[in-house]
Amino acid sequence: MPENREGYAVNERYVRQVPLLGEAGQKKLHDTTVFIAGAGGLGSPASLYLAAAGIGSIRICDLDVIELSNMNRQILHTEERIGASKAESAKMTLESLNPECRVTALSEKIDEASVRRLIGNADIIVDCMDNFSARFALNKAALDLGLPLMHGAVSGFTGQATLVVPGKTPCLSCIFQNAKTTAKTPVIGAAAGVIGSIEAAEVIKHLTGIGSTLAGRLLLYDGAQNSMEVFTVKKSPRCPVCTTL
Repeated sequence: MPENREGYAVNERYVRQVPLLGEAGQKKLHDTTVFIAGAGGLGSPASLYLAAAGIGSIRICDLDVIELSNMNRQILHTEERIGASKAESAKMTLESLNPECRVTALSEKIDEASVRRLIGNADIIVDCMDNFSARFALNKAALDLGLPLMHGAVSGFTGQATLVVPGKTPCLSCIFQNAKTTAKTPVIGAAAGVIGSIEAAEVIKHLTGIGSTLAGRLLLYDGAQNSMEVFTVKKSPRCPVCTTL
């Protein structure tokens, strides 16, 4: 394993991506702590690909336990773990995938009272939630802490993604002012896989400065129609959250 000038040894497991990210970029991933909100359909692919890419530390939070109905899309978990904590199951899977990744499991509810404590020392937040009340709590905390927030959501064959950068882009409250959550939304696992993978790629690009990100742009994916569109989004002058910053 060659070492860069700062003494960081690049593991051979990353040999196919170092030509893209550079050794400095790989070290940046190693030095980063990511907070992943949700260990379900979106959190599964997002966390798997971030751990595999070499993120040094992951804090993954989910209050729920594993159910049989999760199995079509929540690939972090196995049927043998039904009834177990999703966060603890995620920790087992991710540390098995990449022992270099330090994973903290948080089996708690994300709300306005808990969100900042749960984020802890994270450098970036990944929204893999299934409800907008938690998303808006993440959004407010991200703005208060000055942390980037990678948003993803999925329904049926469709999904969306955007990257919120405090002080530079619209926040979630700007883009989805009146958004409400529909209970038990049908989801195709592959659609969650697409959006979760996009979230992971966006985090990697943002951290390393490689390529163009979804900062200030909203990606809409329709797997049923095989279409993907990206739109520019703007700050709302009436946003109750980020206009006060």
